[in-house]
Amino acid sequence: QLRRLFGSAVPPFPPKFYLAMTKSMADERRSQLEQYLQNVTLDSNITNSDVFIGFFRKLQQDTFKIQTQRAFLDVYLADGSNIRLDIQTSDTAERVLEVTSCKMGLSRELIKYFSLFFFQDYDDGVLSVVKKVADFELPYVSLQSMKELHCKLGIRKWYMDPSLDTLLMDCKASLNLLYMQAIQEVKRNWVKPTERQMQELEFLKKNANKAKFLELVQEMQFYGYVRLDPCICDYPEEGCSADIYVGNNEINCCIKLPTNQTKEVSFKINRLRSWQVTFLGATKDGEDDTLELRFEYNDSGTWQWIILYTKQ
Repeated sequence: QLRRLFGSAVPPFPPKFYLAMTKSMADERRSQLEQYLQNVTLDSNITNSDVFIGFFRKLQQDTFKIQTQRAFLDVYLADGSNIRLDIQTSDTAERVLEVTSCKMGLSRELIKYFSLFFFQDYDDGVLSVVKKVADFELPYVSLQSMKELHCKLGIRKWYMDPSLDTLLMDCKASLNLLYMQAIQEVKRNWVKPTERQMQELEFLKKNANKAKFLELVQEMQFYGYVRLDPCICDYPEEGCSADIYVGNNEINCCIKLPTNQTKEVSFKINRLRSWQVTFLGATKDGEDDTLELRFEYNDSGTWQWIILYTKQ
């Protein structure tokens, strides 16, 4: 169906094996299908088409046996408050975001700067952003399938260039969203203010000067970055723990060395060529499952690999 609509814009489908497959052949076939899906979703014309959205809507509902019916869905803001929506279980994330934006008074032309995310908010103050919700994803269905993770659905800005904040400050709703998220990131130590900057932030917060607060926080280290969950890396030696910040065309690693010293390393990234996420199963001690994230990036004309491991 996609090929009839988009012709050569759709990548060729991986060839089939007509004889019984060995395990290695099955793994190769699975890898080819995953790569095919990744290539298909690179074209926004395809992912926005009724054929694509309709297929994945049905797939999600059939997989988790959820019929289309009326339901209530909570969308959380960065200050912990929530907006309750009256939706259909088959509503896509794009539709849910539009309804949320309308309820908040966010103008339609500014919706593109925000997105829905699944996140975990722990009692000990740790915030973990699990994933961005794809436009064709059904948030209600995904939440039902992720119950054991105790995830919430939230709205956050979706860009890594802090200078774009200025485009959103004339709208009260978008200003409030940026302000709440900035306060949350300062509180959760995602942003690294100096002691003096922290005092200024407290003063501006006390006086509810949201625009000045955002102008000041833009000057701070890691503002506008995405902070990943703590993980294990093999640099500068195997088994080091690291806090990873991604933004401003770099991956910044705050690495804790075996000597308990901290080393900060920045990998400048001009372009990503390929990436892969692999589920490795339980670790040697049998306590945790491990994911491997590897990607190839260009640094000053040279392609290099980075591999990160995170326990689930």
